[in-house]
Amino acid sequence: MSSQAPKLSGNQKRKMRSAARLYAVQALFQMEASGQPSPQVVREFLDHRFGAVYEGDEMAEGDIDLFAKLVEDAVNHQALIDQMTDRALVAKWPIARIDPTLRGLFRAAGAELNHGEAPPKVVINEFVDIARAFFPEGREPKFVNAVLDHMAREARPDAF
Repeated sequence: MSSQAPKLSGNQKRKMRSAARLYAVQALFQMEASGQPSPQVVREFLDHRFGAVYEGDEMAEGDIDLFAKLVEDAVNHQALIDQMTDRALVAKWPIARIDPTLRGLFRAAGAELNHGEAPPKVVINEFVDIARAFFPEGREPKFVNAVLDHMAREARPDAF
């Protein structure tokens, strides 16, 4: 890291991690919808989304390392994460039947719960906030909270 790089405040770092999580959910959704491989989608996000300006609105700068790690871990450990998610869902609703946005969210969150460093409660809160952003009027945030709580207790029981 160069000595010219500005020092980021704790709040700026937190916002960048939050943005990385949101971008990871979007990237996983895009990969599923388009069939594009993860390296191509990650590169597209880094080149065209992080800090980009769309219709006058600047996209948040994200934590590149966290974003790339979440996408990579979600892809590399998808079967394990999907099985964890299925165990947390009601038997009638396997992960294949839920909304693709939520599927991407559970995969990104599962990757962080299994392979990340943030405390599980932080991960749950962050991804519930993302669910609120995608589903502001729905019951999905409560559903996400319940599923992620179950997944977190399985992935990191020592944290509870």
